[in-house]
Amino acid sequence: MIKGLVCAFSILSAAALPSSRLPVRDPGPLSRESHESRNLQTFDAMYGVDGPFVGDGFPIRGIPGDELPWEVKDARGKLDTDGHLTIKVRGLVFKDAPEVPVELRGKNDEAEFRAAVSCWTEEGDHVATVNAITHGFPATVSGDASIRATLSLPNPCVAPIIMVLAGSEDKWFAVTGFESEE
Repeated sequence: MIKGLVCAFSILSAAALPSSRLPVRDPGPLSRESHESRNLQTFDAMYGVDGPFVGDGFPIRGIPGDELPWEVKDARGKLDTDGHLTIKVRGLVFKDAPEVPVELRGKNDEAEFRAAVSCWTEEGDHVATVNAITHGFPATVSGDASIRATLSLPNPCVAPIIMVLAGSEDKWFAVTGFESEE
């Protein structure tokens, strides 16, 4: 009861102060130069292209999956509202599956990986897809790569999806998501 009275008294006391004495912080005009970047998406898992996502049948936001299945051992990343993207991917390689040639299983055949951030955005009173894609980053045969880039994201950027693409073509190998092992 006393705690409630002290809280109420504090609120009434602050309300009784002249407005010039209240601590007010003016955020100033909001612009890309004056705002703080905020975390938009952080992830600790990615899904390697597999099943019906392989090939052109079910592209994600206009980007088809590779023509062979892939798996990813570990992928972590972060995207902020200023478009700063970091991805650390380990073991992004062809899956050990019958449709994958034996010599490619467990390997990556791309010298570089790229990343894509796909957003839905407004175009007048319609919704449009915008895919922002990085330049290439070195990738090892064992499927390891570190991607650090700043992308120009649309405003607004709604429902972002992050993908790792081939360095040589616009096909995805991994996408934010997961598949649980049963």
